[in-house]
Amino acid sequence: MFYKNKLINEIIKYGKMCGEKNFSPGYSGNISARYCDKMLITTSGSSNGYLKRNQIVLTDFEGNSLEKGKKPSSEKFLHIGIYKLRPEINYIIHVHSPYLSSFASSGKDLMEPIMAENVFYFGGIPLAEYALPSTMQLVENTIKYFDKYDAVLMGNHGFIVASKTMEDAYMKLELAESYAQVVLNTYILGGAKLLTGEEAQKILDMR
Repeated sequence: MFYKNKLINEIIKYGKMCGEKNFSPGYSGNISARYCDKMLITTSGSSNGYLKRNQIVLTDFEGNSLEKGKKPSSEKFLHIGIYKLRPEINYIIHVHSPYLSSFASSGKDLMEPIMAENVFYFGGIPLAEYALPSTMQLVENTIKYFDKYDAVLMGNHGFIVASKTMEDAYMKLELAESYAQVVLNTYILGGAKLLTGEEAQKILDMR
């Protein structure tokens, strides 16, 4: 029970941080944590920035709610799919932050090597093809990128990031949102000066 409460507290804490940074406006987004062979996830219709304890529900990996009267996020199978694919992943944050969502909605990925830090932490951020939210097609379109990447743009939708720790998932969200803003600014200034393939590889070799 102590561990479950710790996970719930983490979800609430980082959900609030997402709200304060405008990463998760209104009712958008959802957050989850692996709990043994189950999952804790925000409930349907909840707001990441204003979560209450009763807005986090325990589910099994078939998507069934294990708490009477609580309905898990409609994106539950997206989270489950990533947990099943990547056993080392323990936390997932899905948001509709403005800059990342702008790239996702314009059909542009963030794969080009522009800043060393982002090459190091992400390698790249691919763009998953659009599918209707809450559908299995959305799950299929998105999770296939998690075999190589920890963060993915979701076409005409938003952004999702996964990690071993909640802190790392959130830090990568901050980093990615800032990166998207920088890349957008480079377009305004006439385009980015890309790192060469050799320069990018040297950064990746530092991992």
